[in-house]
Amino acid sequence: MVQRQLPNPAELLELMKFKKPELDGRKRRLDAALTIADLRTVAKRRTPKAAFDYTDGAAEGELSLTRARQAFQDVEFHPGILRPAPTVDTSVEILGGPSALPFGIAPTGFTRLMQTEGEVAGAGAAAAAGIPFTLSTLGTTSIEDVKAANPHGRNWFQLYVMRDREISYELTRRAAAAGFDTLQFTVDTPVAGARLRDKRNGFSIPPQLTLGTIVNAIPRPWWWYDFLTTPKLEFASLSTTGGTVGELLDAAMDPTISYDDLAVIRDLWPGKIVIKGVQNVEDSVRLRDAGVDGIVLSNHGGRQLDRAPIPFHLLPEVRRAVGDDFTVMIDTGIMNGADIVASVALGADFTLIGRAYLYGLMAGGRQGVDRTIAILRTEIERTMRLLGVSSLAELEPAHVTQLTRLVPVARDASDVVVR
Repeated sequence: MVQRQLPNPAELLELMKFKKPELDGRKRRLDAALTIADLRTVAKRRTPKAAFDYTDGAAEGELSLTRARQAFQDVEFHPGILRPAPTVDTSVEILGGPSALPFGIAPTGFTRLMQTEGEVAGAGAAAAAGIPFTLSTLGTTSIEDVKAANPHGRNWFQLYVMRDREISYELTRRAAAAGFDTLQFTVDTPVAGARLRDKRNGFSIPPQLTLGTIVNAIPRPWWWYDFLTTPKLEFASLSTTGGTVGELLDAAMDPTISYDDLAVIRDLWPGKIVIKGVQNVEDSVRLRDAGVDGIVLSNHGGRQLDRAPIPFHLLPEVRRAVGDDFTVMIDTGIMNGADIVASVALGADFTLIGRAYLYGLMAGGRQGVDRTIAILRTEIERTMRLLGVSSLAELEPAHVTQLTRLVPVARDASDVVVR
């Protein structure tokens, strides 16, 4: 028989320890976000559909993005036991300088459309965390203002080669003069991908006030208040706007971009140069031999060619082909610090986060970006401790198995494309 008794009031009081209520709504919702997926949920609730879908979406059927994220989920870790890691070192040397974490903020276009603080929030958060920030050619904050927001940290610049080459050349000169130390020369956007969410939403730059957007704005008045009461959007490279993102890209980009353009930019740029958008082993080796400082394995976040190669799947083969002394970075699909740890284990020197940063921005401005970085830092440190490693240098391929869902069909030798 269970012996029962009346509750002791003194014991009840010990159990009744109420948490002090957080009156700051922004801090309360950010503290409650434990994962990047949680930040995405908050961002979706607080951002108009067209702006959120521009960030969240990808090209056509969005298969490239879905597969990239699935590839990280299809990872099996192999931890070592009885290997104490009470402290872990997450710092790394990348492209001639330090980073406190093995990731930086990727270039994103039209960023102030997601949340009015835009690139200034990203650059400030990166400075506070000691990681690099990358400004896009299609950013909504000037090169000089990003430098002011991150005066002592590492600023990188992402460059598109425009139809009017002089625009690209002048941007290169301005970034160099402002002290940006690395240029990401982007090669996967000769034309815009088919971003169907934008077309279905009638999304344009700048956003247009229509009956649909007004109805969608009713539960999100803060976004429109910020948009209408802050300085007009200004782009790093476009003097005029109007139309969908795809239309703007098609008007500005040049499908004739080639190695000749790379040579010109290489001559103009005094710092490190990496090629962003590499999607096969052959190009990786050719670029190494051409003397660039590194590459970014990327399918542009799934926003260009749908059904493009999965960067995380390419990583081990590319690392074997280019050797250990060539810088290889990776982006697309990263939503967890464990994704970053797995990438480093399989040979990445560094990673870049795009949507994860923007979800935080939309969820809470600068504080939201800080929260993104804090979540990823915690996940990286915890994963490293659970694997039994104290530094990034201790991570190796033996720590990771890439589980396979998509198995290539064997091809006849005559079907192989020769580049």
